[in-house]
Amino acid sequence: MYFCPVQKSLLNHIKSPTELRLLNQKELPLLAKELREFIINIVAIKEGHLGASLGVVELTIALHYVFNTPIDQLIWDVGHQAYGHKILTERKNIFDTNRQLGGISGFPKREESIYDAFGTGHSSTSISAALGMAIASQLKGENKQHIAVIGDASIASGMAFEGLNHAGVTDANLLVILNDNAIGIDPSVGALKQYLTNVKKGTQKQDNIFEALNFNYSGPINGHDVNTVISELERLKNVKGPKFLHVITTKGKGLKQAETNQVKYHAPGKFDAKTGNLAAKSNKAQPPKYQDVFGYTIVELAKANKNIVGITPAMPTGCSLKYMMDEIPDRAFDVGIAEQHAVTMAAGMATQRLIPFCNIYSTFLQRAYDQIIHDVALQKLPVVFCLDRAGLVGEDGATHHGIFDISYLRCIPNLIIFAPRDEVELRNIMYTAQLGLKQPIAIRYPRGRGVTLDWKQSFSKIEIGKGKQIKQGKQLAILSIGTIAKNVTEATTSLDISHYDMRFVKPLDKNLLHTIFKSHDNIVTVEDNAITGGFGSAILEFAATYNYKNTIKILGIPDAFMEHGKVSELQALIGLDVEGLKNTFCSLKEVT
Repeated sequence: MYFCPVQKSLLNHIKSPTELRLLNQKELPLLAKELREFIINIVAIKEGHLGASLGVVELTIALHYVFNTPIDQLIWDVGHQAYGHKILTERKNIFDTNRQLGGISGFPKREESIYDAFGTGHSSTSISAALGMAIASQLKGENKQHIAVIGDASIASGMAFEGLNHAGVTDANLLVILNDNAIGIDPSVGALKQYLTNVKKGTQKQDNIFEALNFNYSGPINGHDVNTVISELERLKNVKGPKFLHVITTKGKGLKQAETNQVKYHAPGKFDAKTGNLAAKSNKAQPPKYQDVFGYTIVELAKANKNIVGITPAMPTGCSLKYMMDEIPDRAFDVGIAEQHAVTMAAGMATQRLIPFCNIYSTFLQRAYDQIIHDVALQKLPVVFCLDRAGLVGEDGATHHGIFDISYLRCIPNLIIFAPRDEVELRNIMYTAQLGLKQPIAIRYPRGRGVTLDWKQSFSKIEIGKGKQIKQGKQLAILSIGTIAKNVTEATTSLDISHYDMRFVKPLDKNLLHTIFKSHDNIVTVEDNAITGGFGSAILEFAATYNYKNTIKILGIPDAFMEHGKVSELQALIGLDVEGLKNTFCSLKEVT
């Protein structure tokens, strides 16, 4: 633990790496202790990504101590581990605004600081970005260092290998640092993990894979010995061409609970900074998280249907496929950070009459767009895509909001798109999907808790392409898709207007739409997806196709990247909260 009083405060006098470099190297272990305590005390109250940042405290200090940042360019892969970096680079006094509305981002962000050389948030981009910078420096005749810090889970991704493969045939001034702690969010998986484990144990018999890719390899070294790390970084500064430093760290270092329970303390929520204990949870009955509805339901379905398999790219806990991995381990697969592989593997399974439920966060499915089109939809393979974290996700911000999936999926032929209004509908569409669909389906649902306590009801088949009327009224017709229906329902409680849950973005319920357009002059669509190309656009296309002249207003995410903040705060900013919706409906009602 790192809570004993310190004799001298070093961190208070450091505003940037310039002050850091004035310290005597012997003082750096004390600085590491203070930096850990600072991170723990803030995250305990404000929440955020804890374990990864605690694990790289010494490495962070060493990098800024040795290299001339921001001239030398430092890139943190994903960015979960960049809290210490932010604190040491002119953001200590505002670090308590981390991930808060109007505050600093939880991830590196170029427009936030000159020290953030590249914006990150999705994994495995650092090597390619750093190589691009290094080649640019060569072309411009500049003498800079370019450092990519990447974890053992991220480096197993295909894109990381693409970057390594190219870098190895260049003479670029590139240093790749492998932060090896054997875990991403969940424990790392795959053959590369075993290879790295063997390297650490000294039992690896095959050639060094990184040397085979023409990197000058060094390590593994203890990433918590700041003097050793500094010594090796100083040496590597003078080595030409691509270099690779293998650093061993412990995720959650310095907080006992975070070291012991690394999955939970990746982003633990609020906790006691002195004891490390998590905040007490309410005993009050609450609706389940949507991810848990998925997790429990797929186990229930898979026990009755031996052809069901589950797939996730490195998110078994986050998406709750972990329940199936625990109960039916031979039919549930964590493939690591490999979204493209996950989708095409699912396609391969579907050719053999298995029923793959491929669970990928909405924002990460973007990484497998070609595979969705070419390997699944073109071949009309009945893969079930479960898109967790669809819509606004909150404090993780622009890199993690799932606000584009309706737009980027809607143009793909052969693909069904469904958004459940609540937990019961999520269960029922999962049940329907395994009954024998002849084409792929995407099911999008949000992060967080639902609205239904008695969600675990008997299954009921959903008719593909059929919407529902929620409320009959006059003047206005509100068409919603997905869980935003809850806000619409509350906003229309005292208003004499109609509300329809369309359920399917594709295929649209044309019969219901004809009825709506013939009985209401004014139509409003509501979605938690980008307005551009989204559900509302589909309704406009319907109206144009059938030459309807009704007035149509589209409500959703504006044509901008949404920043970080609580979901309720972000909804209020763009008028998708209950009050904002009610005000819009009332103003339109008056116009009519």
